Amino acid sequence: MDWMEYGLNGVDAIRVVVSCVTFYIGIILLMRVFGQRALSSLSSFDVAAIIAMGAVIGRAILGDTPTLAAGTLGLATLLILQALTGFGRRFGFVRNVVNSPAVVLMAGSEILTDNLSKSHVDHDELIAKLRSAGIRNRDEVACAILESTGQISIIRRGAPISEEMLTGVVGADRVPRDG
Repeated sequence: MDWMEYGLNGVDAIRVVVSCVTFYIGIILLMRVFGQRALSSLSSFDVAAIIAMGAVIGRAILGDTPTLAAGTLGLATLLILQALTGFGRRFGFVRNVVNSPAVVLMAGSEILTDNLSKSHVDHDELIAKLRSAGIRNRDEVACAILESTGQISIIRRGAPISEEMLTGVVGADRVPRDG
């Protein structure tokens, strides 16, 4: 058995690491372009597409003839990048690059169609989220916020909203504070 089937030479190892870093940065940039909704609520079609994309990316990272060592190095590089990104989120610059800001989708009973459009959330999706939160009519809503995770939070009317709850939220100035 040939040792190269399990090992890598230095040039191949560098290629694997550079490919991993490039794809990782590319994925982060694409998520910024397509918004936080891109991966928040996946249909079975979305999952299948992501699996297929992962296979393509994996193949591109590992090269023509993937080896055990290349696969291990590629996986280790991706895990290290993920850990570094998690650590980097503690700092403003990395947090701003990796995380999208929360965005107000609904201020009081008013649906903010401009923010829906910018956030890639459609009207029917917002209405479905309102129903799942037990909202019977729009007058019950203080605000609806698309969180940086891609989930939609609903805050009901009935009590004043503290400023802390809206700090850093795009469009917070449009939310009625009286509850």
